[in-house]
Amino acid sequence: MTASSQGKGPLLAVDGDSLAHRAYHALPKSIRKNAVVGFANFLLRLWEDERPRTILVAWDTLGVPTYRHEALAAYQSGREFEDSIVEQLDELPVFVDALGFAYAKAAGYEADDFLAAAAATEQGPVLVATSDRDAFQLVSDRVTILQPVRGVSELARIGPVEVRERYDCEPGQVPDLIALRGDPSDKIPGARGVGPKTAADVLRQYGSLEAALAAGRFSAEADALRLYKRIATMDASAPLPPLPDAAPAWARAAALADEWGLGRLAGRLEELASRS
Repeated sequence: MTASSQGKGPLLAVDGDSLAHRAYHALPKSIRKNAVVGFANFLLRLWEDERPRTILVAWDTLGVPTYRHEALAAYQSGREFEDSIVEQLDELPVFVDALGFAYAKAAGYEADDFLAAAAATEQGPVLVATSDRDAFQLVSDRVTILQPVRGVSELARIGPVEVRERYDCEPGQVPDLIALRGDPSDKIPGARGVGPKTAADVLRQYGSLEAALAAGRFSAEADALRLYKRIATMDASAPLPPLPDAAPAWARAAALADEWGLGRLAGRLEELASRS
């Protein structure tokens, strides 16, 4: 039995890339290491508000294709990142480690996959902080999405009821929905002529993409739609580091922030260290 199932706080699983990009674009680029600063402030706020038993931060491995990229050439094509954010994405796992928290990053996996693995393996409650709505597939009575709105200043809590309200389907049907309606941000085409409403109607009628295909729907696109669903499904077999309960190493993180010339962040971390 995990610590969280014994009455301690939830596991907090954080989509590092999603929230780092959000921080990078929310803060002026005149701020030194603005993505690091914004992400750090967001992480500290999550810690203070949620009091998790520990934090896992998940990262993409940029420049290394996954099976999704190899299976669908257009997948996530056209994305270009400025050098500054790429540099900071390399630095952020170092900062997370200095805080005393775990991070997951491995070639062949996306940050989403580690979130899925955390949700699948943790026996107690899990909070998943991400702006990626694909993660709605992880939602259950035990798993809640914390979705930033208005930059990173507000959070929406997404449970099963909210998924049904937003997508008109069950959380477990989200990959089927994405396969049918497509996902422009990831360049997943979807079924021809099918939008969100029709996709939800199909799932309401048949229960799953596979059942719809078995009934003869979308026969000309069956193999492509199966591929799209596979691409949209997070891989819960992604390797995770150990996730024991962990208290933040505020002083160590403060020293690193100071070394990086982030005086205001270092001061905030030093204050937290003095109170712990």
